[in-house]
Amino acid sequence: MRIDVVSLFPGMFQGPISESIIKRAQDQSHVEIGLTNPRDFTEDKRSTVDDRPYGGGAGMVLKAEPLVRAVESVVTPNAHTILLTPQGAPFSQQKAQELAHKEHLVFVCGHYEGVDDRVCQTVIDEEISIGDYVLTNGSLAAMIIMDAVIRLIPGVLGCQDSAVDESFSYGLLEYPQFTRPEEFRGLKVPDVLLSGNHQEIAKWRFEQSLMRTKERRKDLYDKHLNTGSKDHEPRD
Repeated sequence: MRIDVVSLFPGMFQGPISESIIKRAQDQSHVEIGLTNPRDFTEDKRSTVDDRPYGGGAGMVLKAEPLVRAVESVVTPNAHTILLTPQGAPFSQQKAQELAHKEHLVFVCGHYEGVDDRVCQTVIDEEISIGDYVLTNGSLAAMIIMDAVIRLIPGVLGCQDSAVDESFSYGLLEYPQFTRPEEFRGLKVPDVLLSGNHQEIAKWRFEQSLMRTKERRKDLYDKHLNTGSKDHEPRD
C-alpha cells in the first residue's frame, strides 16, 4: 500500500511512523508513506495557506489553491482521498478493514476552522471523523486511522489472527486475556484457559465477549442481537 499525507505539520508524523508496527511495515515493504506540506504549493512570499471566511465569522479557513495542488501532486489513478474532519462519517473497524484493501490512500488533514469546501468538491473522495470532538488539526486523526489500517495489511502482524479476534472485528468487544503467572496477587487464570480444550476455550471466550460488550457497550450488544449473528464466535 502507498499512503500519502497532506498536512501543514508533517513533523508530527515522525514519531508514529518511525516506531513499532508502522515502522516494521515500512521496513518490510508492506507500506510506503509520503508526507506533503501544502505550504510548498503556495505562490506568495509568506507561503499563505489560510484566509478569512467569506460571510464573516471567527477563525481562518484553509485556502483551496495550495491544498488542491498538494493533493494533485501525489494522487494516482488508484488513489482514494480522505479528508479528516469532524463533519465526516464515523470511523470504525469495518471502515479500517475496507480501507486496508485500497492500493493508495491520501489523507488530507484539515486545520483552523476547516477547509474551503471546493477542496471537497474537487479532490476528496470521502470525509471521515474519529469522534464527536474537535482536535487542533486533522494530523492526529490521520495517525490513528493509518495505524488501524496498516496493521490489517496481510503480513504486517506476526500472527494475522491477532487482527481477526480483536475488539470490534466481529462487532463485539474482545474477551479477557491472561498470561503467566497462573496466579497474581490472589487472582487466578480461569481454569478453562488451562484445560487445553479448545472447543471449551472458544465457547468461554465468546461468552465473555458477549458479557463484556453488554456491560461496557450496550449499543454494540443490541446491534449484535438485532443482526441475529450466531457465527461471530472468536476463533479457537
